[in-house]
Amino acid sequence: MLIAIPLLVVPVVIYNLVILLGGGGADPLLGPTAVLGEVLFRVPMTSGAVWSISVGDLILFLSLILLFVELLKSTSSQRVAIVNHALSMALFVVCLVEFLLLPGFAGSVFFLILTMVLLDVLAGFIVTIIASRRDFDMNPR
Repeated sequence: MLIAIPLLVVPVVIYNLVILLGGGGADPLLGPTAVLGEVLFRVPMTSGAVWSISVGDLILFLSLILLFVELLKSTSSQRVAIVNHALSMALFVVCLVEFLLLPGFAGSVFFLILTMVLLDVLAGFIVTIIASRRDFDMNPR
């Protein structure tokens, strides 16, 4: 039954922990960018530039990987897929409420996570509908 849990809950929980425990809402002028913009490490490039990787960058990278896995999971026609779609929709509602009502969540990083959760919901329903239509095609030939 663990396969029914949407994987995108992981970056949402990580973001919640970073903002709520990291004090992202402490300064209303900076908001979540203060904590999420902190550079974790720098990578020197061959061009001479330095690539700075922040907390927000790593959360988005993890989110993209998990979105890919979720899209692959949505192609399965197991019964647990319906539960996964329902839980993904609930996760989207929670993310939307956080984005609209909590000041620490009104940032670009969380908006992109919210968009990924929405894409997961839409892709899951669309793939399921297309697959079921193919399974129950009543067109006589």
